Amino acid sequence: MALSKRRVYLAGLALQLFLIITVSSRDTFWLLSESRTIFPESSKNYWQRAEQIASTALGQRLPVTNPARQILTGYLDLAGIEAGYGFFAPNVPNSYKLVFELRFPDGRVEYELPRVSNAASILRIAGLLDKIGRTQSEALRQTIVGMLADAVWREHSDATTIRAIFGSVMLPSAPEFEHGKRESYEFLYAYDFSVSDKSTEQSAP
Repeated sequence: MALSKRRVYLAGLALQLFLIITVSSRDTFWLLSESRTIFPESSKNYWQRAEQIASTALGQRLPVTNPARQILTGYLDLAGIEAGYGFFAPNVPNSYKLVFELRFPDGRVEYELPRVSNAASILRIAGLLDKIGRTQSEALRQTIVGMLADAVWREHSDATTIRAIFGSVMLPSAPEFEHGKRESYEFLYAYDFSVSDKSTEQSAP
């Protein structure tokens, strides 16, 4: 009986380590495929294939409704493995940017970035924006952006509408940077939130 228990514990430990290594490898392969390192552009397809293999091992290429994917995804989130295990990710710059366009009754238009209270929050926001940009679920993406917009709205309660503009940061290569080219932005998504939406949400039971 003791030997059987030990085997179960070892199997559980092996599974945990496998998931941690696979998640960290997937994150590293994804960053390498985005050409944010010194590796040549020609290696991009190799890193993409490696990232796809790691994602397959994590069940992320199965349909969203697949029970095996749901169980595995739930375990990864509950165990804290899904976020925060990109140990070797050279992700110094932010890869995505979120800007809020606030409109007021008097016609004023102001722009805000997600609010942070300290340096640690900046890293969390950067990680959250990466997660928003990489998720394939439109509903999840809109929900997370809506929560960030609500935080901004609390600071500007007189605003009538907020448009959340989400884009990707396009970084120049080393030779392009030497020739004076700087980062640019590619528009990806925009979400509109109004006072009526906020009122409906607050009045919901």
